[in-house]
Amino acid sequence: MRGFLLCLLVVIAGKWEPGLNVKKTYEYKYEGMVNIGRGIPNLAESGVRLTCKVKIVGVSGQTFLLQVSNFNFEEFNGIPGKDTFNASPKLTNRIAAELSKPFMFEYAKGRVGDIHATAEISDTIVNIVRGILGFFQVTIKTTQRVYELEEFGIHGLCLSTYAIVEDSHSQDLEVTHVVDTNNCREKAAIYRGMALAVVNKLSKERGNSVISTVRYVYTLEPTVHGGLIKKAHALERQHFSPFNVKGGNSKLQLVLVSVTDTVAISPAGPMVSRGNLVYKFVNFPGPIPILMTKSDDSVPKIVKMIMRLAEANIYQVDSLTSEDVFVLFQLLRGTSLEDLEALWIQLSGNDEHRRWFLDTVVEVADARVLKFIKNRFKAGDVSANEAGQSILIAFNHVTAEIDVMELANELLSMPFSKSHPLLWNTVVLSYGSLVYKYCSYEYIQPCPVAVVQPLLDLVNDGLKRNNDLDMVLALKAIGNAGHPSSIKTIIRFLPGVSASPVNISTRVLSAAVQSLRHLAFRDPHTVQDITVSLFVQRELPTEIRMLACIILFETKPPLALVSTLTSFLLNEADMHVASFTYSLIQSIAKSRTPDNHLLSTACNIAMKILAPKCSRLSYYYSKALHLDWYNDDFLIGTATEVFMLKNDANYIPTEVVTKGKLHFIGRILQLVELGFRAEGIKELFGKGLSTDFEALLQGSLKLPTDKPLLSAYARLFGQELFFADLNKDFIQSIINAVSPSSEKDHPVWKMIENLQKGTSWHWTKAYLMFETSYIQATSLGLPLEISKYYHTVITITMNATATISPPLNNRMGRLLTSDVTLVTDGFAGYAKDQFLFHGINTDIFQCGMEMKSKNVLAMPWEFSMKMNIKQNTFELDLPPCKKKMDLFLVKFDVYAVSRNIEEPSLAKMTPMMPESTEAEVDLEPAKRNIEKTDFYNPQAKVCAEASIYGATFCVESEAKRSHYIEEYPLYYLLGYTNFLCIQNSDSSIITFVPFCTLPQAFNATCEPAFTMKALAISGNNRPEGYEAAAYYNHVTKMYNSQLFVSQVGEKANWTLCTSASLDKTQLGELKIHLRWGSDCQSYQMSVKASTTHLPEFEPTVKAKMHWNTVPAYMKEVGQSIQKYIPGIAFLLGFHQKPDRNAKQEVSATVVAATADRITMKIKFPEVFITALINNTLVCKWF
Repeated sequence: MRGFLLCLLVVIAGKWEPGLNVKKTYEYKYEGMVNIGRGIPNLAESGVRLTCKVKIVGVSGQTFLLQVSNFNFEEFNGIPGKDTFNASPKLTNRIAAELSKPFMFEYAKGRVGDIHATAEISDTIVNIVRGILGFFQVTIKTTQRVYELEEFGIHGLCLSTYAIVEDSHSQDLEVTHVVDTNNCREKAAIYRGMALAVVNKLSKERGNSVISTVRYVYTLEPTVHGGLIKKAHALERQHFSPFNVKGGNSKLQLVLVSVTDTVAISPAGPMVSRGNLVYKFVNFPGPIPILMTKSDDSVPKIVKMIMRLAEANIYQVDSLTSEDVFVLFQLLRGTSLEDLEALWIQLSGNDEHRRWFLDTVVEVADARVLKFIKNRFKAGDVSANEAGQSILIAFNHVTAEIDVMELANELLSMPFSKSHPLLWNTVVLSYGSLVYKYCSYEYIQPCPVAVVQPLLDLVNDGLKRNNDLDMVLALKAIGNAGHPSSIKTIIRFLPGVSASPVNISTRVLSAAVQSLRHLAFRDPHTVQDITVSLFVQRELPTEIRMLACIILFETKPPLALVSTLTSFLLNEADMHVASFTYSLIQSIAKSRTPDNHLLSTACNIAMKILAPKCSRLSYYYSKALHLDWYNDDFLIGTATEVFMLKNDANYIPTEVVTKGKLHFIGRILQLVELGFRAEGIKELFGKGLSTDFEALLQGSLKLPTDKPLLSAYARLFGQELFFADLNKDFIQSIINAVSPSSEKDHPVWKMIENLQKGTSWHWTKAYLMFETSYIQATSLGLPLEISKYYHTVITITMNATATISPPLNNRMGRLLTSDVTLVTDGFAGYAKDQFLFHGINTDIFQCGMEMKSKNVLAMPWEFSMKMNIKQNTFELDLPPCKKKMDLFLVKFDVYAVSRNIEEPSLAKMTPMMPESTEAEVDLEPAKRNIEKTDFYNPQAKVCAEASIYGATFCVESEAKRSHYIEEYPLYYLLGYTNFLCIQNSDSSIITFVPFCTLPQAFNATCEPAFTMKALAISGNNRPEGYEAAAYYNHVTKMYNSQLFVSQVGEKANWTLCTSASLDKTQLGELKIHLRWGSDCQSYQMSVKASTTHLPEFEPTVKAKMHWNTVPAYMKEVGQSIQKYIPGIAFLLGFHQKPDRNAKQEVSATVVAATADRITMKIKFPEVFITALINNTLVCKWF
């Protein structure tokens, strides 16, 4: 009986298990549609629709032939409900030509196996077939109505949930299949350009950037060969959360048309395996999603475009052509190495064309560009400067794969790489960055030690030769690499950690500690053991212990380790270490970013324990500051850190570091980090700063030769790109070059000679700041992409001619007594283009939403300058600017875009915000009222005119917004924005003439200490403008100064009179009196401030501002501000009291009530506020 029931269950299950009869031919009607938009009425969207007939023919037991016919491709771009899909015949024919070729696939028990096709069929087309076959991947369990399982599909190996219901009337089985694409062990999704952004688990738990929901619904008919899929449909939705807006959706439908007996099978021809059902990504770099261009005959197109870009930006940046650089990138990515060599031959002879080519060829971003650079190194036909720039960008932008690593290793060992110190530094540091990216890919685990071995060999060789510079460079590169296998080598340089410590300088030791920074994320437990061991060694230099502390907290130590550190600090004798660590703990305790969620709790406890000992330590000691914010709704935050490291032997900080971080979509990206080490500054300047060249020269002779005077480094995205040392020889060469006694053999003299002849200099840099993308498969077999591009074109031009009278003799000192005239004109500016794309991006078509942003800065100049240093005279003449100049521009808009490779010139870009609300007319009232909207189009133009100087500055702004109240706040950003700053000038000439007399005795008040005139000479040759004179008087403990500013003109009588006095007899009292208007009689105001710090009194600061008469607009502004004072004061922790001040007076009193608290009282004419405030809160305000 039990066996009979088991057989019955098997029979029942078998009739529903999906299958195909090898002797039958099945014909289905297929439709797939995807649209990208916000899903809101009256906003533009884009999309595509694919329709076709699908024939499936049995070949053998589990092998079937798939044939596609009647294919049609349609595009949508416009307003849903108003616009319709439009056919694209040319692209339809291109895709149909590939789809019409046969495909083979394996199929059994609802499982799609290996897919075969001819070799010439593109991956894009095979992926579309995967989308069709995805309907046949379904698992039926009739013993359960609801069940979960992990299975392969087009989205990868993901968790699926099934629900089945049998229709008692039709006997069909209704199956609902939901794929959890956020719960995939092997997801068909990739990040590109994100290797330097560290994934943080705690940040990921706050929310995902892209959320997808996928649901299939099937109707199965029972047959003797299993369940036959009669019809099916699928719906996939995407949500893009950095903007907290809806993304788009894909809809698919499959309907069985007929089932017939197979008559004959046409021979399919030779095929190759194209993989299983999981979506396959095309090779990187793929098509740039913001353009579509054919790459045929690319070499002449590239030459023509480079020539056009160079010509357009020859003097100033041309914002109209800056976007064309992306077309150039795309064309270059479609070239071969032979093409690149041919381009080099054509373009290298012209300086402008050569520079544009070298700046853009690096964005080929694969092994081709490294082979090209290798050829340049072999030929030696690039300068060290050109080579360094190319290596820096190419290594940091190239896709890190095994062939790329081999080429990079070859470049590391080439003699040309060592031909210049800065080039060698760049090659070594950039190689370390490439190793980091190579080890970031998940499929390379563990990362092979061979890729970092060249850097380990470099540092070991430097140690053998006891060469500090080589050791520091190699350790910095090892720090860039962050390779786990490098820890053993780093430990050799760390005292108390290494079994056989070596004798190295503090500078090398500092580099060794900092080389652990990336390993703090990759191997936190090992780094914690190392840094704690360094921190507790009190005999180590103070700087090293503090650096170890920084790295330790980067590992996010647990509560137990923070408690151990706290207990140790209670007995710390080095106040610099105690102050630094406590200030860092105190800052992190206030952190709100997800990565510090647990650490901030531990630091709060530690702060309370350490406060009695460390909270009162002043800024004389070393300090650390960490400030951050994070928004859970937008999944975005920032953090800033500043570290100031000192020691008892030097009043100047030995090291200062500042860096920033960006938190976004579950990742942490380190932004710019700058660091400075100043070990020899004190030796150079001694007790104070000096401008005496001879004294500086003598001081430089005493500098040690074995350590640098000043060291600096710069890191971007966590990678050190540059570091430099100012040593004794360099300082002496600078001092000698600018010394009055320097002779003709110095470079500065050559520079002056060139200026006298007339010199011109032009520099243009096209630079792709970053290119990042996230791509995931969709049910349709098309890639959904979210990508961001940020590109800059910088242009600087300078023309200058100098005249020196009398001419120079054999020494530079003659400049101090000569009349020098400099005439110059030029331009400095940039055009920045930023694109954000969300949609479908393939090599043959694109559709989606695109945000375009442009930022332009233009700073032209033209002036002549005359000066005589001995006579203390300086004159600046500005000729008139006769045409309008756009100084600053910010513009962005969001578009629905559609492009295809067959008709690239017919690309469509529809502003997401329509030009008017007319589109609402064609929508049903119910649809129009789904969301409550505010549509507005504010415009403004404000101009400020300086009539005397003939200059006008205008600011124009315009915005178009549709703010959906029921949706998320960031909808406010989705629309058109334009902000423009313009300069207009007439024919006036502006002349600035400051005279500095500076009498020998400052107490001699007969002459002004400083006189300045700013005059405009108009057409009638009568000067107009302003002149100012300052007077200074110093008697015992009393400092007096006066400033007079007068308007110059035929009927001008406006004057400003200012007097200030500082009396040090009463511990400091400052008085300032201002009068202005007609002969200084119209308005007046006074300010008084004093300090008291006597033994029997608490330290006190008092300030008072009093006015008699002021202009009406100042009264209005003051009264407006006073209305907001109670509310702002409440937010800042103040209390309001029932008292008031005089009507024309504001006063404030600050009293140091205790060592860590102050009492603050502020009286306004009608408001009196007071508060007892902690000192740390005051620091937070500022």
